[in-house]
Amino acid sequence: MSEYCPHPVRSETEESGFIHNLIGVLLMARISRLYGYTIATLRPIILTPHHDLSTMEHPSSSLVTDHAPGRSQLLMTDIVFECTNSIEGGGTSLNLVELCVVEAPGFGEAKNYALVIASAGRWEVDGFIEIDPATDAMDCILKSDVGEDVGFLHLDLKGVRGDSVNSDNELSRKVEMCDNRIELTMRWKNAETQLSVDDDVAAQLNNYAVDLWANFEQTGELSTLNEGISLVRQAVDLTPQGHANLPNRLNNLGGMLCCCFRRTGELSDITDAITAQRKGVELTPQGHADLPGRLNNLGTLLTIRFERTGELSDITDAIALRQKAIEITPQGYSGLANCLNNLGGSFTRRFERMGELSDIADAIAAQKKAVELTPQGHADLPPMLNNLGNSLSCRFERTGELSDIVDAIAVLQKAVDVTPHGHLDLPSYLNNLASSFTSRFERTGELSDIADAIAAQQKSVELTPQGHADLPGQLDNLGCSLTSRFERTGEPSDIVDAIAVRKKAVELIPQGHAHLPDLLNNLGTSFTCRFRRTGQPSDIADAIALRQKAIEITPHGHAGLPSYLNNLGGSLASRFKRTGELSDIADAIGAQQKAVELTPHGHVGLPAMHNNLGGSFTRRFERTGDLSDIANAIALRQKAVELTPHGHANMPDYLKNLGISFYQRYSLTGNSGDLEEAISYFKTAAISIVNSPQARLDAAQRWVRALLQYDPQSSEIIPAFDVALGLIATVVGLEQTVKGRYTRLGDTSGLALEAAAAACALDRSDKALEWLEQGRCLVWNQLNSLRTPLDDLRVQDATLAQEIANISEKLDRAGSSRVQPHVDMSLLEKMSLEDEARTHLDLAKQWDALLRKTRALAGFESFLMPLPCSNIMSHLPASGPIIVINIDQHRCDALALLAGLDEPLHIPLTDFSIDKAKKYRQIFEDQLLARKLRSREVEVPLSLRGMMPAPIGENGEDLSVYRALRGLWDEVVKPILDTLGFSSVDQTSGEVPPRVWWCPTGPLSFLPLHASGIYQGSIRENASDYVVSSYTPTVTAVTNRVKNRHFTDPHASGLFLTSQPNAPSASPIPGTTKEVQSIYKRAQESGVRVFRLEGGAMSVAACLERMQEYSSIHLACHGSQNAAEPLQSRFLFHEGNLELGTILRSNLKNADLAFLSACQTSTGQEALSDEAVHLAAGMLAAGYRRVIGTMWSIGDAPAQEVATAFYEYLFSHRDETSGSSFDGSLSAVALHHATQQLRLSLDDSEYALLTWIPFVHFGL
Repeated sequence: MSEYCPHPVRSETEESGFIHNLIGVLLMARISRLYGYTIATLRPIILTPHHDLSTMEHPSSSLVTDHAPGRSQLLMTDIVFECTNSIEGGGTSLNLVELCVVEAPGFGEAKNYALVIASAGRWEVDGFIEIDPATDAMDCILKSDVGEDVGFLHLDLKGVRGDSVNSDNELSRKVEMCDNRIELTMRWKNAETQLSVDDDVAAQLNNYAVDLWANFEQTGELSTLNEGISLVRQAVDLTPQGHANLPNRLNNLGGMLCCCFRRTGELSDITDAITAQRKGVELTPQGHADLPGRLNNLGTLLTIRFERTGELSDITDAIALRQKAIEITPQGYSGLANCLNNLGGSFTRRFERMGELSDIADAIAAQKKAVELTPQGHADLPPMLNNLGNSLSCRFERTGELSDIVDAIAVLQKAVDVTPHGHLDLPSYLNNLASSFTSRFERTGELSDIADAIAAQQKSVELTPQGHADLPGQLDNLGCSLTSRFERTGEPSDIVDAIAVRKKAVELIPQGHAHLPDLLNNLGTSFTCRFRRTGQPSDIADAIALRQKAIEITPHGHAGLPSYLNNLGGSLASRFKRTGELSDIADAIGAQQKAVELTPHGHVGLPAMHNNLGGSFTRRFERTGDLSDIANAIALRQKAVELTPHGHANMPDYLKNLGISFYQRYSLTGNSGDLEEAISYFKTAAISIVNSPQARLDAAQRWVRALLQYDPQSSEIIPAFDVALGLIATVVGLEQTVKGRYTRLGDTSGLALEAAAAACALDRSDKALEWLEQGRCLVWNQLNSLRTPLDDLRVQDATLAQEIANISEKLDRAGSSRVQPHVDMSLLEKMSLEDEARTHLDLAKQWDALLRKTRALAGFESFLMPLPCSNIMSHLPASGPIIVINIDQHRCDALALLAGLDEPLHIPLTDFSIDKAKKYRQIFEDQLLARKLRSREVEVPLSLRGMMPAPIGENGEDLSVYRALRGLWDEVVKPILDTLGFSSVDQTSGEVPPRVWWCPTGPLSFLPLHASGIYQGSIRENASDYVVSSYTPTVTAVTNRVKNRHFTDPHASGLFLTSQPNAPSASPIPGTTKEVQSIYKRAQESGVRVFRLEGGAMSVAACLERMQEYSSIHLACHGSQNAAEPLQSRFLFHEGNLELGTILRSNLKNADLAFLSACQTSTGQEALSDEAVHLAAGMLAAGYRRVIGTMWSIGDAPAQEVATAFYEYLFSHRDETSGSSFDGSLSAVALHHATQQLRLSLDDSEYALLTWIPFVHFGL
């Protein structure tokens, strides 16, 4: 269910600067947004100071006093350091840059003063030294340009104060130098003054404070700002009432306090700032040139406090003050652009609170005019662009007008582009640009937008110092984008990170802050999203509590209140779906109805609110059957569809949900009109051109299942499944990692099998084959498509072919090697991964563009598109059929593909079912667990294991391996072989049975069709009496190998052998050593090119090198399958692990045979039964034409016997002209021969069967 949430709070910048009476640029926070979320950034920017100034504490002081106190202070002025001797050799290398002063007793930190070179050997202090009356002594330390202390002077100030105070006499003291060759003298003048009457001192304090402010703007050093505030407070205190400069100094004090508030969030700072600024306005006479600026600045401060407290009178007063400022500003005045920009900011703030469209229209008009009046290159242009972009984005979030968000992104991007690196406002501009990217993503579904948003927000957070008042908003916005991406892609790390950063945002924002409800609501959004994926009860409890709190502290009439109510209703409805507690759904409906009532007509969030309320009515109907509820649901969801603009990313969801409501009513009433409406809406959603693939796939599945249930002969079934299966590849696109694709495929498991069953029911075996090839082993097929031969394309367009080859290689590497983020990573690490993810996404886009370009060429119209049946059937092996067996809950069928036929031969398996397949699989699973067949190891001798009684089910049912193998024979394999005319072969005469390739689906993929048969009683027979069996994950895995003839480089033809008997953390398998030595010796005797590396003598790199040099490999070792990360499945060596992903990236051009003498190398995973996530299929994908694997664990001794017999067969059947080459083309027959030899050496006990059955052959 989609949610309507307030949007991220954006940072807005405000400018006003009048040199010595400046308030600075102030960033205004922005509330309310559709999916969303935050608070943002307020910050000053104006001066570019040029002093490295001292720091001091921020003393407590009265803000403005009517009677400035008189204080006697000592000032040291005209300070000079001068060399008074000449060093032999001509001059001195001394270079002084800084004077450090420490007062005693201690008053705050040391003060640092820059030294300026006046002439050779002479340096002047930039400024004066103010000495507190309580200071008794002062230490002066001189520093050189390399940071060393080079001189020291101790001054007794009691004596100094008596020396010629207020006279023109110059004082001097000799400096103690580290280099005694240098004589240095300090000279200065004393001035003792009553600061209250010496306006020059107040002016110097004010100007010095302004310089410190400018320094803070560049460095962000809070101590510098605090010192400036202290100095400007003193300047204000020393300035008498009625003085012409008092308003200026009050204005500066207000501006600096505002900066401090923006940095720390301390409410008293903004309150003091407003008091000072208001006093300055009161003291400014009507008609004064500075009055517009001071009115504007007071409006700025009131707007900022409104952002913090939500007090409506503040924003109303701010707008009135700023309008007044513009009225009295003369045309052509340079500050007019600032005034317009700031007025627009206040209008935007009020719009976010009240939702009045005229306010946002006035805001945009004022800010556009401000941008027009500001010349290119002006320092004020970036903040003005930023504010205009935010207002456009605000209006988009209310109206949904796509042109507004396009324009917003353009101007916000420009603001970022023209802002210098290191500027204090850059984080806020990045944050706002990111929020607009997220808004557009939620409208269009374009993944590159959300990737750009996250990258910009991470950069914004990284650039924002800890403790900054903007940080909560930036963290929350980042959480918004991560949550949005999670809803699209399902990547678990995104929602974990979203919750983490949003929790941090809530912790950092002060209690009572106007945006606290936003942050609480938004954290609730992320918890709800995770609950809908994982079902963790604590997540939905937390979400509800957070959203209830957000509503409690939100004032009546606040523009965000409807979204909070809507979202609370969504969380309550989610909990009802899990618990069935009727009070939850009643409360959900109540909250969502209130949300709809409070939302103004035309608001962009209204469709989502109607849709969500309709969802709650639908859920209650499902529980109670009250027809009025489903009628309300249909009406609300119809309204949601009507209000949603064409092309909106949510449209497929709304159409699907409306179809669900119609379908629910049909289920109760049987009204065929409701069913027709439901199917129509499902279809419309599925075939939508909107970029919302998951929503469209969900709708397509509902479309086909409704058709199958109520009209199984419908002509729409074929096009419906075409749409559904085509969408799977979009949902699990190449822009995702391999792990991410497998995760998403879990939601569509079985769809291709369901489609094939429907096609068989319609007597369309051709479509059944096409859909099974298109919808199964999707990830392996994607990897294969990246390795497709480009010879034909090179003939027509060599440049295009090379571009495809280059992008293929990069995509392959990105999909298999990109690391996924986790919660313990640093922000910089996550930013690096986001850059990789964005690069991956761009590669996928380039790949799609290259495919479109290629398909525009004559003869390449179907390049890398799903193959039609005729193409699949055109390169079948001549030595035997491929048998595809489809298992579905409705029916089971075999499709026999024989060379020379145009379409598959359809063989219905009427006696078999998916339930039987699951039962037989469970029998094997139980037996393997009971016999601990879980790893290759030294086994207990068979004679000591004894006979286990056949397991019996609850109803006396036979649950033995015999029963499962006989069921497979009677119900699956024998009917197929009989239909195809196969008969038993007398192999004692040396006759070899014909080949068959089995391509099972669903739970049948885990069962040994090659060993099916009757192993008890007087009449015994099994599949190996009739055929030599091979397996293939897909038909094209075989036909592509037939089509693309393999020519091995004669220099690479050969066999590489390795044994790894004692890999760390694995049980010993000493038989591997004997196995490899035996094969090695026999290969040498046969003249085969062979190489052997064993145990610690072989590294992973050495193995990969030999795999390039030798066409075939025999791996006698432990294997480890990783179902969650298939490319991390690996072979265990003494010196490291060889992962499947590493093999896939190795480009094995001469690969022929891989014998995996390890355990469970073709086992697969139940949840992804049709994805063949096992090592054997992976080795096929890596380029090997044939692979020997095992279905379950193998004993050490049987593994030796099978391997030895296998190679003996191959060596003894070599062509006499083959020289030293090694050919694996007889590998299927060789394995058949080897397993039959092992079988004949055993009895027909269950344990004996489980000993020889697991060895299987894949490929040609």
